[in-house]
Amino acid sequence: MRKIITIAQPIIGKEEIEAVVGVLKSGILTSSRGDGPYAKKFEESFAKYVGVKYAVAMSSGTAALHAALLAAELSPDSEVIVPSFTFTATASAVVLAGAKPVFVDIDPKTFNMDPVCFEEAITSKTQAVIPVHMYGLMANMEEIVRIAKENDLEVIEDAAHSVGAELKGKKAGSFGDYGCFSFYASKNLTTGEGGIVTTNRRENMEALCSIRAHGFGRHQSSEILGHNYRMSELACAIGYYQLLKLPKFLEARRRNAAKLTSLLEGSARLELPEEPEGYKHAWHLYTIRLRGSRAGERNKIVNKLVNAGIQAEVFYSTPLHLAPFYRRKFGFRPRSLPRTETAARQVFSLPVHPELSDEDLRYMAQRLTRIVR
Repeated sequence: MRKIITIAQPIIGKEEIEAVVGVLKSGILTSSRGDGPYAKKFEESFAKYVGVKYAVAMSSGTAALHAALLAAELSPDSEVIVPSFTFTATASAVVLAGAKPVFVDIDPKTFNMDPVCFEEAITSKTQAVIPVHMYGLMANMEEIVRIAKENDLEVIEDAAHSVGAELKGKKAGSFGDYGCFSFYASKNLTTGEGGIVTTNRRENMEALCSIRAHGFGRHQSSEILGHNYRMSELACAIGYYQLLKLPKFLEARRRNAAKLTSLLEGSARLELPEEPEGYKHAWHLYTIRLRGSRAGERNKIVNKLVNAGIQAEVFYSTPLHLAPFYRRKFGFRPRSLPRTETAARQVFSLPVHPELSDEDLRYMAQRLTRIVR
């Protein structure tokens, strides 16, 4: 029986294992401020990698987004512009911070926030924007940052999919006021569970450090509203060694994506992912659009792939403006974001992680080509 080709595969080596054992033996499993020895090493290394001054480790990518929104000190009933075509954490963090998410449409080629739609959605209540770098490809940050600066808005990058992605030589997480990353088990760099926020402003860093530790400040008491968003020393130790390996992981993903493209480019039904000029894709997912399809046809193809031992998945089948919570709470309506809703009916993702063999890639391409013929 053929092995299952999984959508993601964490790669944990002896370095991570030895580091975790070392932490267990040290007895320093965490710290009250989240600033233990490995946390500091990981944060300093990550900030250097991204090209920013500071990085603050958090317990998850969702915690990173929420902490960044709290640090931005949004006014009550303010609005934050987000794409609807994203994971729920992007918008739920906005609601948890006491603001209203305002959903905008996407560029149909990149699946990222359309800057024109962003600009049109700005009102007197808008205080921030959260562009999402979908699947490993950065949003058009030059335009988004320009528009945000003209309107005095905070920019919070959701880079959960995109550690290592670049635009004109600058990495994801270095364009906005804050950059938020996830290190969930399926991501290009994993700590099991975890996240981090990057920033170039010292006051932002200090606020984030306080927020992740119950709002404690210099006087050993709660000075602002905070949470328990610390990352453990165990997770930081894994992250530190994962970061050292990240360039090799990314190169393998690029190689696998290029191979898949060469094997699939003859199919007229498949619109394959591209890397626009000036961009460097991190290839968290290899996402294909099934041209001219409805959700039912796409879903049948995904099911056939799964039955063939290929763990294809759909990210995301329900845009957030159509999710029950957001429709109930804010009254968002169908057909309001046509490009987002079309993409949700047509896209599916194939594995592209570093553990794939050439045989795996050929098998996926052959099965998919046969199914859509």
